[in-house]
Amino acid sequence: MQVLISMLRGVNVGGHHKIKMDALRALYESLGFESPQTFIQSGNVIFKTAEAALAGVAVKIENQIECVFGFRPRVILRTTAELRSVITRNPFANRSGIDGSKLTVNFLAGDPGPEARDKVREIKADPEELHIHERELYIYFPNGMGQSKLPAAAIDRALKIPGTKRNWNSVLKLRDMAEAMDSRS
Repeated sequence: MQVLISMLRGVNVGGHHKIKMDALRALYESLGFESPQTFIQSGNVIFKTAEAALAGVAVKIENQIECVFGFRPRVILRTTAELRSVITRNPFANRSGIDGSKLTVNFLAGDPGPEARDKVREIKADPEELHIHERELYIYFPNGMGQSKLPAAAIDRALKIPGTKRNWNSVLKLRDMAEAMDSRS
């Protein structure tokens, strides 16, 4: 059994695509996943599965959400080891004064490729800072996300692949929950 972290895109944002977390846990249980746990209301679920094909697991979850709730959010999956790697690769880790609530990781559904990554690096982002690595885009908002003028549409056009954003404190909590579940295996 492996522990997976699933992050749903666009769930419970701005009053749209609402799913209560107890209903989401029940949905994961109905799919045969073990010990699903949710974290905050944005569609984060940590669970165990014997299934090895992550793409198939994501599609299975997306299909069931669409069947039960009437909309289809993108499901982004990471293993515990992959989430640890995201944390290890944090380009801001050795810099003092970084506020975790102003640092986000955009988890991408796949690797957008070197050309897309280069296009993202060319985006004028001041004062925000962007760093992309394979399937993750790290963004630091020194003045907070609410004050940002970062052209999100330009990033989406450059990447051409969906993703879902989590703040750094949430990323750390998801890792802690996944590791705790891993240790009980």
